[in-house]
Amino acid sequence: MPEYLNDIPPASPCGHGALTEDCFEVILGSISDGVFAVDTDWKIIYFNAAAEQTLGIGRDEALGRVCHEVLRANICESTCALRYTLETGRPIINLVIRVRDIQDREVPVTISTALPKDKQGRIIGGVETFRNLNQVRQLLDEAESDYPFAGIVTGDDRIEHIFEILPTIARSTSTILITGETGTGKSLIAKAAHGLSERHEGPFVTVNCGAMPETLLESELFGYKAGAFTGADRDRAGRLAAAEGGTLFLDEIGDLPLSMQIKLLRVLQDRVYERLGDAHSINADVRIVTATNQDLGAMVEEGKFRRDLYYRINVIGIEMPPLRHRPGDVPLLVQHFLERFSMARGKQVASLSAAAMDLLMAQDYPGNVRELKNIIEHAYVLCPGPTIEVDHLPERLREQVVSGQEQAARNLGDVEARFIREALERNHGNRQETARELGMHRTTLLRRIRKHGITVPKTDGRSQRRRTDDPSG
Repeated sequence: MPEYLNDIPPASPCGHGALTEDCFEVILGSISDGVFAVDTDWKIIYFNAAAEQTLGIGRDEALGRVCHEVLRANICESTCALRYTLETGRPIINLVIRVRDIQDREVPVTISTALPKDKQGRIIGGVETFRNLNQVRQLLDEAESDYPFAGIVTGDDRIEHIFEILPTIARSTSTILITGETGTGKSLIAKAAHGLSERHEGPFVTVNCGAMPETLLESELFGYKAGAFTGADRDRAGRLAAAEGGTLFLDEIGDLPLSMQIKLLRVLQDRVYERLGDAHSINADVRIVTATNQDLGAMVEEGKFRRDLYYRINVIGIEMPPLRHRPGDVPLLVQHFLERFSMARGKQVASLSAAAMDLLMAQDYPGNVRELKNIIEHAYVLCPGPTIEVDHLPERLREQVVSGQEQAARNLGDVEARFIREALERNHGNRQETARELGMHRTTLLRRIRKHGITVPKTDGRSQRRRTDDPSG
């Protein structure tokens, strides 16, 4: 226990007046962040249990050693965080760095620094806390895996309705078809349907029907016997077998080749299938959920998708609306993504400026929620402070601001040119009278005439007016 902790004023956290050394041990030993303290010679004088766990180094081994020998962080030799705080007096908060554990593996952490002082105000060492980001990510994943609708953030009535009916749908054995544009969250709904079903303890297996050629897709889905084709030197179970007792999610079902469609139809009708090169039928105890971003009804009419299979998979249809049809979800999703990135990566970015949010609200999002997430991640990485500004957004969005300003300038210029032309006509080309009418100096008028390329008479109208007014004629 570092001696300078005894200089802290008495408190009563343990119910007995003074904050004892044992209380400090309990408090610092129970928190999930690693904590170590050094003296003025940079030697470690305190090392808590979380620090031991993250680095794989015991307290007895760490105490008395110079801190950079224990942490071996990527910044230790060049820009030591504690030394920076000591020299500037400014603490570091949640800086993302990498340390190395006892097995020489890199561990991403966020660090914060502080300088303890004695009763006379003299600095007597340094304290550094660090948070293992791998553990944070694991906890986030575990928390989300326990919640069926994890990752689906919305205030939209249509999606809220899906939330309401999905538990009932999930408890049935009927096949589900989820439709919607790319990035609308179809896979999340599929996972939620599995998590809410009686098969939730079984596997959830995904097959992307558009991500592999037909021959490979068949062997992936159904498996094969040894000798079924060149290179098949042993039996291999397919995704159907892997999903036994659980759910098989067929994503992009519209890309399934016609020859595979009839085989899938047999699985749905008879609940049996054969591996490649095997005449023996295998029972399929799986719930099938499908998804597509295509219009399967139109594909049926065009002969690109089997009508009988379409009706088999479309027993229960769920349509996910695109993000452009639910703009109220954009601020909710932005906040969700910022919180997730800040928790997982350590850097705290809390909000967007009004201008940046206005720009996001003006987007159509052809890539939907996935596109918005990528935009926010881009901005999060570039943002050095707590608020994302327009300059931190992707270049293609910033260009919209510039082009919008340019268009507004062009529109304003067209209006100005029209007013000048009309004023010149009313004053018969007289520049002086036109400038007086428009409330500007004559040289300013001439400059704007040149800017807008306005054609005017070679004479300015004054001589014509004199001839008209001269009674001598």
